[in-house]
Amino acid sequence: MIDIPNFINTYITKRDTSLFEKDIQANAAILSEKIKGKSVLVIGGAGTIGSSYIKAILKFEPGKLYVVDTNENGLTELTRTLRSDANTFVPEDYKTYPMSFGDPVFEKLFLAEGPFDIVANFAAHKHVRSEKDKYSIEAMIDNNVFKAKAFLDLLMDHKPEHFFCVSTDKAANPVNVMGASKKLMEEVIMAYSNDLQITTARFANVAFSNGSLLAGYIERLFQNQPISCPADVKRFFVSPEESGQICMLACMLGKSGDIFFPKLAEEQMAFFKDITIDFFKASQRPILECQSDEEAKQKALTTKEGDPYPVYFFDTDTSGEKLYEEFFTDTDVVDQDTYESLGVIKNARKLSQAEISRTILDLKNLMDSGSYDKTAIVDLLKEQLPDFEHIETGKSLDQKM
Repeated sequence: MIDIPNFINTYITKRDTSLFEKDIQANAAILSEKIKGKSVLVIGGAGTIGSSYIKAILKFEPGKLYVVDTNENGLTELTRTLRSDANTFVPEDYKTYPMSFGDPVFEKLFLAEGPFDIVANFAAHKHVRSEKDKYSIEAMIDNNVFKAKAFLDLLMDHKPEHFFCVSTDKAANPVNVMGASKKLMEEVIMAYSNDLQITTARFANVAFSNGSLLAGYIERLFQNQPISCPADVKRFFVSPEESGQICMLACMLGKSGDIFFPKLAEEQMAFFKDITIDFFKASQRPILECQSDEEAKQKALTTKEGDPYPVYFFDTDTSGEKLYEEFFTDTDVVDQDTYESLGVIKNARKLSQAEISRTILDLKNLMDSGSYDKTAIVDLLKEQLPDFEHIETGKSLDQKM
């Protein structure tokens, strides 16, 4: 079995230590002051980034930790992981709740068990794959935008010392609805940033995160199924550990309205194809390049242990896929000096809450009209987000292996 953390360090991030280690060390006293003994609520804490944030923040010994996620199995595994690690501090007041932060029961929990000093929200649709049709897009916008705003309204009467909401690199010059929804989410939280201490972070692909292409390789191997990989897409990458650390640093150190991102040079981007080739080299198994997904599936039927493994490399042709990613645009004012490993966007647009409410009402009215399609939603998003240039090919990732 391949050592995934070592593979990430050696072949993907090519870092022996965390990108953010120096900034954590330099700010250790401040982080301890802001976290030690405090009450923490993490929404979406069972996912890769949310659970990594929890592990990062537990090093500074909060006094209370409540974790909410719709993934009941994920919460169970999170608890097993935390409880089974002799080096992990778990506060005495630790509870997990399988529920949505948009449910009425969540509000009951929040009001009865608070106040919370630190609140972090990782509950989001994160996959470009989730963009298929009007139903999938409505669900995405409901989770990433509508519920996020409703939660901010709740926080206005119960203000935490720090509130963090995760974003994505795909929010910079978005070309897919997921990125546009997170860009709109950023605009929502910025409308509240004068009243709440609130920050966010855009960061790279998290290597081998839950549901990611790379994590899928392990499952395909278990099921003796072929590997399918885009040949022309390259991405920035951070490790799961680093994903939690950047969120902790942004949450605890940022000024309200700041958008954090990792300082990664363009040459640090990696092609999925190269990672795939390295993955099989590290596994000491040759690959058999196939010319179609059908050929790869047929080859997999007769592949035995030790045989070259069928892999299909293809050129991207699905909606919303950008060949590269970026963290900021030409119009952003960026602080590259305060932190060793982090840049900070300082001039995010701050609309009024009334303006944001009108945009959300327009979206809700469209979706409630019964006479809308994907194009209508995209057009309305473009009105609110001038830098949104949607890539539409008529093909979804769900039509791929």
